[in-house]
Amino acid sequence: MELTVWFVVLLATTGFIAGIINTLAGGGSNLTLPALMMMGLPADVANATNRVGVFMQSLVGLKGFHGHGELPLQDARGILIPTLVGGLVGAAIASWMPTTLLKPILLITMISMSVVILLKPATVIPQAGEQPYRVQERRRAAAMLFLAGVYGGFVQAGVGFVLIAAIAGGLRYDLVKTNALKILCTMAFTAVALGLFIVRGQVSWVPGLILAMATMAGAQVGVRLALNVSQRFMKWFLLLMTVAASIGAML
Repeated sequence: MELTVWFVVLLATTGFIAGIINTLAGGGSNLTLPALMMMGLPADVANATNRVGVFMQSLVGLKGFHGHGELPLQDARGILIPTLVGGLVGAAIASWMPTTLLKPILLITMISMSVVILLKPATVIPQAGEQPYRVQERRRAAAMLFLAGVYGGFVQAGVGFVLIAAIAGGLRYDLVKTNALKILCTMAFTAVALGLFIVRGQVSWVPGLILAMATMAGAQVGVRLALNVSQRFMKWFLLLMTVAASIGAML
């Protein structure tokens, strides 16, 4: 792999945009993962390298939301356990799967996920002051979070939409707190996945760190936008990003 100026610009641009849209909604890896593959990285290495940027942008996003009191940590344990277990399962599948199978499966999974998001984007968004989730909703959300962890550990692309559905629709948080908890989940299963990929020697560090710097800058912008826009805007942005992620995955 030759790291040309063109590829640096490509990684920086897609990483910055991905950092913004991942913080506000999801689907940024539909930009960064193909960009890494365009550089000539094998599918397993591109999939692993992409996690460096996702992990670093998650740290920036969490710091921003926590600093503004929008990260409800009282439910963190119940949310993180199924997500972490699922993330380990998904990462193990991706890490040991033969590259000849992984690349087409990654592409098909991204496209399929984007189509599902596009055709069924509805997420129950709670109103301000609505009561926390019930036991039945908690169990349903835990199952969704486990599946989100498996999917995120495997491919990452579009997992934010699954997490939003679980946290906003199942746990009944508003979209600002939902985004904060979504980023917490993403950081958790990405840490597990990245650790496994590092041990397996599947991370290409130079493009990974370039991507990380760009996604961190994008995440800072995304947090400011998330804290200062209306819930109505967030709902429309989520819908638009769903469409954009779907189109990007199919190109």
